[in-house]
Amino acid sequence: MIKRRTQENKWFYFFNTVILVLFSLLIIIPIWNILVSSVSSSSGLAENGLVLWPRGFTWENYRKVFYDDSIPRAFLISVLKTLIGAVTHTLFCAVVAYGLSKSRLIGRNIYTTLGVITMYFGGGMIPTYLLIKSLGLLDSFWVYIIPALFSYYDVVILMNFFREIPPSLEESAKIDGASEFQIFYKIFLPLTKPALATIILFNGVGQWNDFMTTKLYITKEYLYPLQMKIYEIIVQSNLSTMTESGSTDFVVQATTRGVQLATIVITTVPILIIYPLLQKHFIGGMMAGAVKE
Repeated sequence: MIKRRTQENKWFYFFNTVILVLFSLLIIIPIWNILVSSVSSSSGLAENGLVLWPRGFTWENYRKVFYDDSIPRAFLISVLKTLIGAVTHTLFCAVVAYGLSKSRLIGRNIYTTLGVITMYFGGGMIPTYLLIKSLGLLDSFWVYIIPALFSYYDVVILMNFFREIPPSLEESAKIDGASEFQIFYKIFLPLTKPALATIILFNGVGQWNDFMTTKLYITKEYLYPLQMKIYEIIVQSNLSTMTESGSTDFVVQATTRGVQLATIVITTVPILIIYPLLQKHFIGGMMAGAVKE
C-alpha cells in the first residue's frame, strides 16, 4: 500500500513538473522574443518566424528611442511620481486604517460604510475632471499624487493586519508613556511590513504604467511621464510608416516594430528589477489573513 502511494506521488510530481515547465515556457518565450527582437536589425525583423536569437544585432532601436532629449526628463517624472505616489498612498492608507481599526473611534461604522461605498461607486470621468480643475491640479505634477492618495481596498487590507496585532503591545507601550503616533510608527508599521510592501508594489506598478492621467489632465510636455512619451513614439512611428510607404514596405514596418519592442523593454525593466527585492514581503502580504487560527 505504501509503495503504491509512493508510486502515485512520483507520477503526480512528474505531471506537475511537466505542466509547470510548459507554463513557464509560455511566459518566458514571448518575453525572450521581445527582448531579442528589440536588438535585431530592421532587415532581420522583416523576416517571418519566431525570433529566438538576434538577427543582425544592433542597438539602433534603443538609440531611436533615446534620440529625443525629453526621454530622460520623462523617465525622471515617471520615477518621481511612482516613488512619491506609492509612498504617500501607503502612508495615507495606513493612517486611515489605524484609526478605523480602533473600536473606540467615534463614528467608526459611518466612516467604514462611506469607505465601502467608494469601492463600488465612482463619480465618473466628467465630474472627476471638473473636481480636478476646481482644485487647480490641471497641468500640475500633483495631479499624479493627490487623486491617488486613497484606496479603501488598501485600507481594508491594512485594517486586517492591525487587528491581528495583540492589544497587549499597545497597552504596554501606553504604560511606558508612548504617544498614539509613537505606537503607530514604532509598533504597528514595523509589524505590517508585508502588507506595506504589497501595497507599495501594487500602487507603484499602477503609477509606473499609468498614462491616462496624463492624457486627461496634462497638456504641458515637460510633465509627461515615460509612458506618455513612449505612446507618442509608437503613434508617430505608425504614422511615419503609413505616410512613407503606405504600410507596404516591410523593412520600414520592421523598423517601427523594433522601436515599439525597445520601448516595451525600457518600461518593463525597472519593474523586473524592483519586484525581486520586494518578493519576500509581497508573498507574505498576499498570504497573510488567508489562514485564520
